[in-house]
Parts: sequence; structure tokens; C-alpha cells
Amino acid sequence: MSACVPTRTTDPHRPNPDHQPHSPPTRRPRRFRIAGADVSASIAVFLIALPLSLGIALATGAPLQAGLVAAAVGGLVAGRLGGSQLQVSGPAAGLTVVTADLIHLYGWRTTCAITVLAGVAQLGLGCLRVARTALAVSPAIVHGMLAGIGVTIAVAQLHIVLGGTPQSAVLDNLRALPAQLADLHPAAVSTSALTLALLFLWPRLPGRAGRLLRKAPAPLIAVAGATATASLAGLTLPKVELPSWNNHALAGLPEGPVLGLVAAVLTTTLVCSVQSLLGAVAVDRLAAARPGLTGRVPRSDLDRELLGQGAANIVSGGLGGLPVAGVAVRSTANVNAGAVSRNSTMLHGVLVVAATLLMVPLLEQIPLAALAALVMAVGIQMVSLNHIRTVTRHREVLVYAITTLGVVLFGVLEGVALGIAVAVAVALHRLTRTRITHTEEGGVHHVHVRGQLTFLAVPRLSRVLHQIPQGTDAVVELDGSFMDHAAYETLHDWHNTHTAQGGAVELTGRRAGIRIAEPGTPAEDPAGTGAAEPEGSSDCRCRPWTPWRNHQCEWELPGAGEAPGAAEETAPDTGPADSDASDDSDDSDDSRKPLQPSERLERLERLQRPDPLGTPGTRGLPAPSEPARDGEGPEHGERQEHPESLEKQEHPGSADDFTVPSGPDPSDGSTPAGGHQLVRGISAFQRRTAPLVRGELARLAREGQRPVQLFLTCADSRLVTSMITSSGPGDLFVVRNVGNLVPLPGAGSGDDSVAAAIEYAVDVLEVRHITVCGHSDCGAMQTLLGAHDEHPEESGLPQTPLKRWLRHGLPSLERMTDDSRPWTRLAGRRPADAVEQLSLTNVVQQLEHLRAHESVARALREDALELHGMYFHVGEAQAYLLTEASGAVVFDHVTETEELRSPA
Repeated sequence: MSACVPTRTTDPHRPNPDHQPHSPPTRRPRRFRIAGADVSASIAVFLIALPLSLGIALATGAPLQAGLVAAAVGGLVAGRLGGSQLQVSGPAAGLTVVTADLIHLYGWRTTCAITVLAGVAQLGLGCLRVARTALAVSPAIVHGMLAGIGVTIAVAQLHIVLGGTPQSAVLDNLRALPAQLADLHPAAVSTSALTLALLFLWPRLPGRAGRLLRKAPAPLIAVAGATATASLAGLTLPKVELPSWNNHALAGLPEGPVLGLVAAVLTTTLVCSVQSLLGAVAVDRLAAARPGLTGRVPRSDLDRELLGQGAANIVSGGLGGLPVAGVAVRSTANVNAGAVSRNSTMLHGVLVVAATLLMVPLLEQIPLAALAALVMAVGIQMVSLNHIRTVTRHREVLVYAITTLGVVLFGVLEGVALGIAVAVAVALHRLTRTRITHTEEGGVHHVHVRGQLTFLAVPRLSRVLHQIPQGTDAVVELDGSFMDHAAYETLHDWHNTHTAQGGAVELTGRRAGIRIAEPGTPAEDPAGTGAAEPEGSSDCRCRPWTPWRNHQCEWELPGAGEAPGAAEETAPDTGPADSDASDDSDDSDDSRKPLQPSERLERLERLQRPDPLGTPGTRGLPAPSEPARDGEGPEHGERQEHPESLEKQEHPGSADDFTVPSGPDPSDGSTPAGGHQLVRGISAFQRRTAPLVRGELARLAREGQRPVQLFLTCADSRLVTSMITSSGPGDLFVVRNVGNLVPLPGAGSGDDSVAAAIEYAVDVLEVRHITVCGHSDCGAMQTLLGAHDEHPEESGLPQTPLKRWLRHGLPSLERMTDDSRPWTRLAGRRPADAVEQLSLTNVVQQLEHLRAHESVARALREDALELHGMYFHVGEAQAYLLTEASGAVVFDHVTETEELRSPA
């Protein structure tokens, strides 16, 4: 039974609602307002940004006002113009080393000019729309760069913590450390120790009182506590000095060697851009993990974020501020504090401006040792153990370590360049590292090629192949995804030679198409090289889905007067090359028209009469085909992306499609027509599809299922998941139910099947993606909307099992009618009617329900899972993916180059 339940008929006696039943509800005009959550979040971010900005300015050697200028500009300019709604920009710890080196080499005014030029460069990159290119940098390089900067910051600030003065280079600081330890300043050490203790212990306060106290940010408590203690104890310590704004130094003309200035601008641009873009992506993930933000906060526009950061750097450098970039600590605090829009970031900038004008006497009471301890803790936290575990798991420890050491010993730009060089070398090593082994079992020689087959591996491959004696059986297993022309020629020539000498060769591999066929078959390009291959190659067996007809209403059997089976002999092949032509012939040929029920029944009776020459029920119909012989069909283990399509390559009118089993006559009602359809489908599968997929299914049976995606969709019969996703066995872990609903944990549904499937997919199968797919003309949404229109005062649907299940869709209905939420659009247009609007909204709402499940929330926190929304328009045969743009939720078209993106 289809999951789409017919829509209720409208009661003529019921008064009309405010809007037509299947038209989008009317919306009131919006007024500008600032949410209370943004106000509270801006205060929390401001309390963190104030001490950190002063501390970073202290660490770079810049005037302390420069940190406040950068914080204000980052909040106001980058917050308003940037592409990330919740990312907070300002002076970043990742820029400390770069800025400190620039001040040491060129002075403060030239450093401000370099910041302006870096902002101009960022504007240019943003206009060229190359922001996504920055994400191509290996995460191991980025994490290594941040770790190197963190080590440099921690070592330098340790001297201030101990009461001394840091040097300009890391090695100089390390050499001077023993002498500094011998000359400790007790006041500075005690103040720094108190700051660190408050910083690390404050978030761990136990009990109910601790939960209330932890709402105050730890950096503010640490600096305020150390400042109050030092003042009460009368400790003599260097303190913050904020000169008059009348003497504040602004940017000047750059002075210095041209090549050095160009390198400085490139370094500042690189570090600012990469840190900001990666921070925007991280903020999207944080927002995705927070319930209630999906649909309200759009995904970051990275090109716009680059433009916003460039504008902020131009303004900050021109006003005498530090370089600006996205800051992880403040952004995380902003999301966790409940911010829902960019207003929180901008309000935090306003608060920084107010503090710099009104709180100067209070800020000048802060000891420099407290700020140094705070920045040193930030530097230590930049060396993340989680990042080290991640790069270890992906075998990129060498890239991480070289980048870290390069940044510590030589500088940021040099360290990143070294990391890129090592990453390229590692990638080339993996590409050219091919293992070729030769074993003999039971007289059969097995050659196993593990890795990519390129011209560099040809000598080893040729040597191993020629070790196989003439006239023997050989199996060559290709376990890789690429084979170039040189390797193909070597394998092809050996194959022909070995078979000509009386031997037998079987080539297997997971990659479809890498198969050497007997001479005489059409030449293709199985290696994917783009060059025409010589005769003897084989084409890929994976074909697209061909036009499909619902054979419940179109049974095309041999015509009257024909010999049974004649249709099979004359039926044209409707492969991808001629599928359109076959459709035309179907429409023009009267013999292919749908049969009337009486004609269909008559022919079924004729086919079921006993055949004196054969088995009852199979008169004149061919027997199931024999298993594929060597050299026919896909090789053992060959991957079929969508094997179901192979079942539809032959014309629907072939007699092979309609083998009718022996049994009771359907005319007496003892066996429903659907039973014959089931048997026919199974028979067709066993004859045509099973030989093609048997090797792949055997591999899956041995290795177990390893799907990468949980696909949760509606039970509607028109949604063929393997067709619309071009997937095959082992690719999707599919859950289907009426309305593609995800009950919230603990909901009184009496059905834990969906939650059990989610837990099994995430915790046991370790899927990397979960997709919730809705569709057009959904009967579940029609029923839900109709019940609401008829009984808007009722909060539930308690009468029948279907209505009890649809109660899990009520939050979607409430979300659709909530004027405070942005509308969900379909490829830039408004939904056609209320049913389509509810179907789109339901996908967004069910994604929120998914995040409430413990296993999903945990995987999202660990960056081990991504959630995606999808909408399939049945009438258009068009799939749409959930994206966000300009404050609205949009289901956009999917192009051939579209990457699956998380809606968060």
C-alpha cells in the first residue's frame, strides 16, 4: 500500500480558515528587532574578548589599544559584512607570531599598512570567489600551523609569567629559560598561578551553585580575580598602560624592502584567510549540533566571509589596530551562549567601543602577568590532542610534525610551505606505492595488485606476470581505483599472449570497467585515461536507469497468433543508446499498447495450459539462463553502482519478463495477480541480474555491510532510493516510514524502530552521513494538514494508528505556521502549495529531531557525522539538497559537480 494517503474532502459546512487549505499561510510584515538571546550572547563574548584582546596585543608587542581597535572593528565590520552569522572576529592568537615578527622588523606603522594591504588582497580573493580553495589545504597543515603558533606563544609568554621579558625567537626564549627560572619574581608568579588556577577550575565548579557561577566566562573571572587579589595584596607589578587616544599611532606608508613587504602581506593574508574560513566551517558544525538553530542560521557564505574579513582588516589597519581574523574561542562562546544572528557579534563590538572609552581606569589596574598567563593558556590549548589523534588516524603525523617544527623554528610562512611540500610528497608516495604479490594455490596462480597501477609500477607488474608458466590458469586481482595507459597496455598484451598459449586468465577488481575481454570485442577506455584503447578491451557494465513502466498496468505479452517466445527473439534492446527510440516505437506500435483486463486474463490462461512438450505453466518460454561463463559479465568482485538497472535493459515486452508459474488459475480468485508479478520479478532477477551482481554480493557477504550513509525517507512506492541516488548493494542503510518522520527520544509512540535504526547505523555501522528525504505530493503531509484545517484546536491525532504516528509531524506543522522562522523555499521559488511547504519544512524539522538522539549528538560533536536534507519532486524527477542562503532555508538544484553539504 502506498504511504501517500488521499487528502480528506473538505466539509462544506465548516467555516473557511484564514487561508486556502493548500496555499501557503499569509505572513505578517517583519519588524527589525534584536533577540534577547543575541543581547545576552554579546555580553558573554565581550567579557571574553576584552581580556584576550589586551593579552594578544601584549604578546605581539603592539600598543594595547590596537587589540581593542581590532576587537571593535572585527565585531562591527566583519560581523556586519561577513558571510558567517555567528563567527566572532578580532585579534587572533594565530596571528600573534606573524604580527610580532612584523613589528620587530618594520615597526608598528608599517605593520598597520601591511594589515591594510592584506585586507585589500582578501577583497581581491573574495571577488575571485576562491574561498573554497583554502579548504583544499590539508587539515594536518592547518593544525600543525596552529600548534606551532601555540608553542611559540606559550614559550614567549612564559617569560612574562615568571617576571621577565621574552625574546623575539623561540630558540632564544628556550635558551634564556634556565636563567629566567633562576631569577623568579614571586609577585608575577603568584598572580599568574592564580590566573591559571581560576581559568581551569572555574568551568569545573560542582553542584547547583557551580552551574550558576559557570555562566560567567572563565577568562573574565581569571583576570578579574587576579587583578583584585593583586590590588588587595598591594603587589608591585607591571600593569596595563593605555596611552591617550590623541597619541594613538595610525597606519603609515610601508617602509622596507619590496620583497620583504610582499612576503609579509602574503603571510598575513594566508593566515587570516585560512583561519577565518576554517573557523566559519567550524561554527557551522557547532550551530548544527545546537538544537533549534537549523533553518534559523544559514550556512556560511565563504566568499562573503572573505570579503568581510578583508574590509575589517582595511579598517583595523587604517585605524591602528591588529590584523583581524575569525577567533575560535569567542565564536564558540557566541554559539554556546545562544546567539541566533549576527546581531550578537555586532553588539559585542559596540560594547568593546564603550569599554575603551569608559573603562580606561579600570583596565589599567590589570597586571600584565595575568594577561600573559591567559594568553599562554590559549597557546597551550592550540596544541590539540584531538587534532593529533585525528592526523594519526589518517596517517598524516609526518605532515603535522614538519609543519609544527617549521613554524616554531623558521616562521609561519616557511612552516606552512614545508608542510605543503611534505603533504605533496606523501600524496605522491601513496599514489606510486603499489604492492604486487604472486601466489599459487591448487595449480592456479594468483597475482594481487594493491594500489594504483601507473607506469612506475609497470616493470614490477611485467616481471611478476612473466613468472606465471605458460598454459596455466591465472587470476589477476586489481585492488585499486586507477590504471593508466601504460599499465593497461602491459596487462592487455600479457593477457592476449597467455591465452594464445593455452592459458586461462580471470581479471577481478572492485572498480567496474577494468576488465580485459577476449579479442574482437568493441574497444573502449576501461582505464579512464581518455585515450582510445586497442581492440580487446571491454566497456563498463554499469549503465544508467532506462525508462521504466509500471508493469502492474502494462503487461505486454506475445500477440495472438504468434509463437510464444517470438517477442523475445524480436524485441529490441533498450539500452542507454537507444532508449528514446524505443519509447517512440512503444507509442506508435499498436502491438505494444496496454492490454485490457479481459485480454490480459485470457492470455494468462492460455500460457498456463499444460504444454505436452514442456513443464506446465512455462509453455514456449525459455528456461532460466545458465550462470555466466568465464569472460562473460562482470568479473568476481566487480562493483555495480546500480545493478537494478541491468534488470531493465531489455524491452518490457519480452516474454522473459512474464514467465508465469504453474498453480491455480487466477480467474478463480485463489491467487492474486500481485503474486504472479512477484514471481515474475524474482524469476527475471535470477536469470538476468543475479549473474551480474553475484560476485559483488559474495564480497559483501564475506566482509559485511559498510554503508557510509543512513537514508531515511518515506514509504511511498514512487521513491526508489537506489535509483535517485545511483547506489547499489552495500551503499545505503535505508529506513522508510510514513512521512519520513524521526520521533523525538522518549516520545510516546510505542515504536522504537526508527531510534533503533539510527543507533545501529551511527554506533555499529559508523555511517558518516544521515539524509532525511521528503517528496512531493506526500499523503502523510496531506493528512496532517487536513486534520489541522479541520480541527485546529486539537493538539494531537489520537484515533487511529496512522494518526498516532503522524503526531510526530505536528512540530513540522507548528514550524511552518511560525512567523518568526524563515520560509523554506524550493530552488529560489516559493512552494506551490501548503502541502509542498509542509513537506519541505518537515525535512528541516526532522533533522532537528535527529540531533536530539544521543548517538547522533555525540557523533556530531566528534565531527564524525554530517546531516543532510533532501527533497524529491516526483513529477519533475528532480532532487534538491538543503542549503541556506541570505537568511532563508533553500532546497537547491543538484548539479553534476555538487558536493553533499551539511545543512548546518
